[in-house]
Amino acid sequence: MRILVVGAGALGGYYGGRLIAAGRDVTFLVRPRRAAELAQHGLVIRSPHGDVDLGTPRHLVSEAIEAPYDLILFTPKAYDLEGAVASVAPAVGPRTAVLPLLNGMRHIDALQAAFGPAAVLGGLCLIPATLESPGVVRHLGPAHGLTFGEIEGGRSPRTEAIAALFQGATFDSTLSELVMLEMWEKWTLLATLAGITCVMQASVGEIATLGGADLTGALLDECAAIAAAAGFSPRPEALGRMRAVLTDPAAPTTASMMRDMQRGAPVEVEHVIADLLRRRPPEGAPPVSVLHMALVRLQIYERQRLAKAA
Repeated sequence: MRILVVGAGALGGYYGGRLIAAGRDVTFLVRPRRAAELAQHGLVIRSPHGDVDLGTPRHLVSEAIEAPYDLILFTPKAYDLEGAVASVAPAVGPRTAVLPLLNGMRHIDALQAAFGPAAVLGGLCLIPATLESPGVVRHLGPAHGLTFGEIEGGRSPRTEAIAALFQGATFDSTLSELVMLEMWEKWTLLATLAGITCVMQASVGEIATLGGADLTGALLDECAAIAAAAGFSPRPEALGRMRAVLTDPAAPTTASMMRDMQRGAPVEVEHVIADLLRRRPPEGAPPVSVLHMALVRLQIYERQRLAKAA
C-alpha cells in the first residue's frame, strides 16, 4: 500500500517516520521550503519509545505527484487546511482513502466536499510532540495513539487493511467502530483545555490551585453540551476522565495552542474554538459563555500577531 503523508511536522513526521521504520512505502508531501529542510537536515525522531534516524526520507511537492496513492495520512495545521486540500488533490484517486488527524470537524466537511464522502475516514491522535528543529521531531511521550475508522461506523475491508498496515509500527493504533463519537470527545477535551489555558495563560494545575476549577468545569460542560446537541454526547466515563484531568491541582498540562501563543505562532482558533461555538444551538447558550470568552481572547491574539508581522 502506497502511503502519502501530508506534512512532515510533529504529527506527520512522527507517524510517517514510524511507518517508514516499519518498512512501509511512505512519501511525504511538503512545501518547497520544507523539502529543502528535509534535504539538508534529514528527519530524526527522539522519543521515549526509541529514537529513529530516517536520513532524508522520500518526499515531494504537489507538482511532482504522478499517480494516486492508496492511503493519505492528512496532518497539516488547521490554518493551512485549504492549501493542503488543494495540494493533495492530484494524489486522490477513486480508491484512495483519506485519513485526517486534525482536531475538530471542519476539515471533515472540507475533505468530503473536495473528494467525496466515501473517500474520507475519521481519525484522531493523542500524542505530545513538537518539531524541535527542522530535522528533529521531539516526542514528549509516552502517549502516541492513533484512532481511525469509517465515519458511518462499523468496520470495512479498507479499514481492516489499514489496521494491518499499522501493525508493527511503533505507535498504538486502534480501529474504532465509533470514531465520530471519539472525535467529538477529543474535541470537547481539547476545546476546554485550549480555551481555559489560553485565557488564563497557565497550566490546569495552576488554574485549579488558585480557585479556577469551577471555571474549567463550566467550560467543559459547555463544550459537552454542544457535542450532545450534535448527536455525540460524550460518554459518562469519558467525561469523568476529562474532568479529573482538567481540574487536577497537580497537573502541569497546557494546550499546544497556549504554547503557540507564547512563541508568537499562529493558532488553530477557527478550527478548535470558533467552529465549535458556531455549532451551539441558540437555546443552548449559557448566560455567560467561557467558550465565547476564549474565542475573543484568541482572536485578539491573532489580530495583534498579524499586526506585528505586517
